[in-house]
Amino acid sequence: MRKSSAILLALLLLPLTLVAQDTWVQDPAHSRLGFTVTHLGISDIPGHFEEYDVAITASEEDFSDAQVELKVQTASIDTRVQDRDDHLRSADFFHVEQYPEMTFSSNSIRKTGDKTYELTGDLTLLDVTQEVTVTMHHRGTIENPMADGAPVAGIQIVGTIDRSEFGLGDGFPPPMISNTVEIKADGEFMIQQ
Repeated sequence: MRKSSAILLALLLLPLTLVAQDTWVQDPAHSRLGFTVTHLGISDIPGHFEEYDVAITASEEDFSDAQVELKVQTASIDTRVQDRDDHLRSADFFHVEQYPEMTFSSNSIRKTGDKTYELTGDLTLLDVTQEVTVTMHHRGTIENPMADGAPVAGIQIVGTIDRSEFGLGDGFPPPMISNTVEIKADGEFMIQQ
């Protein structure tokens, strides 16, 4: 009798211990994954990736427990100069034929301010994985009037990576191209149906 009562009690309490998690995916029309490097030490050259997928899993409305997964198609790099993009796709840089994807998987998040977090995770580029830390801003969640009032969240991620840690463009040292790459990603995210 005690055993069946304990099982019944555990089943009744089970819903209280489960936390609903939502998976948020980017709205491609309102999202951008950009970067900037410094050329010859005197000018900033921006670029972005056209093809990527981001999924953010969170159970808290303020995204304080967010887990971020990113997959980038490296061949989709775009700096608005075809010859430069072709060179960046070559073995000198992204070597897209051998390494078609760059990935990021977060493993911790820490609140640092109002709607601001320190996001740490593993970035894999050219088959090299390094832990990186970036800043994530939750810019708010609203009801989208263009989508029948469905919630849409604004997320921005900024930070820097050192390309030399991944062996990216080793033949082009600073100041020709800065080792520091500034990352700025902006996105609107919707709950995956």
